[in-house]
Amino acid sequence: MADSSSSPLQNPNSSFPPPPPPPPSLISPKNSIEDLQIPPPLPPPNPNFSLPIPAIRVTSEFDSDSSVFFHKISCKFFDRLAKFKLSFQNRRDGKISDAQLGFISKYLSVLYDLEERNALLKGSFDVGPRLQFRAVHDVKAKQGELAMVASLADSYKLELASDVPSTVLPRATLRFPLGEVTLQEKDEEAKRILSINGIVKGQLLNGVCTACYSDNDLNLRYSYKDEHLSFIPSISLPSNVASFAFKRRFSPSDKLSYWYHFNSSDWSTVYKHTVGKDLKFKAGYDSEVRLGWASLWLGEEGGKAKEAPMKMKVQFMLQVPQDDIASSVFLFRVKKRSTVSSNWIEHFSLVISIEETLLQELLGYKREKWIVSFRWQRWMLLVHYICRTLKWSKRERKKRVLSILVCLQSYAAAAAARLVNAALIFAAAAASS
Repeated sequence: MADSSSSPLQNPNSSFPPPPPPPPSLISPKNSIEDLQIPPPLPPPNPNFSLPIPAIRVTSEFDSDSSVFFHKISCKFFDRLAKFKLSFQNRRDGKISDAQLGFISKYLSVLYDLEERNALLKGSFDVGPRLQFRAVHDVKAKQGELAMVASLADSYKLELASDVPSTVLPRATLRFPLGEVTLQEKDEEAKRILSINGIVKGQLLNGVCTACYSDNDLNLRYSYKDEHLSFIPSISLPSNVASFAFKRRFSPSDKLSYWYHFNSSDWSTVYKHTVGKDLKFKAGYDSEVRLGWASLWLGEEGGKAKEAPMKMKVQFMLQVPQDDIASSVFLFRVKKRSTVSSNWIEHFSLVISIEETLLQELLGYKREKWIVSFRWQRWMLLVHYICRTLKWSKRERKKRVLSILVCLQSYAAAAAARLVNAALIFAAAAASS
């Protein structure tokens, strides 16, 4: 007979669950300690680790005719899905004007004018593969436009657009492979009329014939072009204003163009000589203004600055009036594109260090406290500066933003002087070659 004082583990009718099995041994008796697989040690932390900072693109342009600097600073975020843009002009009197801040993406764009304190909103979205809606709104003027574009079969598109607010019917535009036609209702002399505008082109003989109708004016234009010759006559009805253009290509790098207007007997001519893709010389004369001119382009004339050598485009122009040769004018235009790498905070600190007093005014630190040894310290200093900016009053914020623009202005002026010097060196090297 079993003992009544036995353990419940030995009683099958006990209500207590059995204990868990003992854990397996870390070392099997069949394996030695040398057979253990010890995980590799963790790699040491990277002392140069930094937050991913997108590159900044800076485009500066100077026109000697108006003595105005134009600067544009842009930066792409979110894997190039959106872009921030800041643009402003530095006028002849040293003042900053036309400052504009923008956020641009595929479906939404916001452009804010700092002087006018006005925002322009642009948005679009797709409904299926063949229907798109677009909207534009001017916040200050309280005006905008709504549009719907439907893609039809065989490259046909129908667009309905209406101003907001509007008192007329929406504008309808039908686009097809040979042109487009627009129907629009207008208010003229307290009476609504239906206006029809359109353009149609097609092949005729060995050229292209184009008919453009706008506001009861019909313009007919024929263009014939081959490898060496182009002939383009045109006439406007019912005014019967006729003109023609003649272009002759003597070689792949030499071309002569001539325009003549029958109603005014005015004419103009242009000779163009190119050396490769990035060097172009043009000279011409315009009888209407009685002016002769010559121009030299360094960099593709219609291209972008980032595609030119050294990411810089330069134009030199000489204008000689026929009636007063002594009042000839020499003009030049410089456009430079530069990209600041991920360590753009170093460039930011360099810009701020142009004026010691401005540095102390912005951050409230002395020179020895402006730490530039480690990237994360510069990042934290910039974040601290932004946080202090949020606590400023409206008047103080405006004052300090103007101080930043003045600092950037002095930096851009020094950069423009270096650009002009580099352009002259580049022009001398191209002329010698």
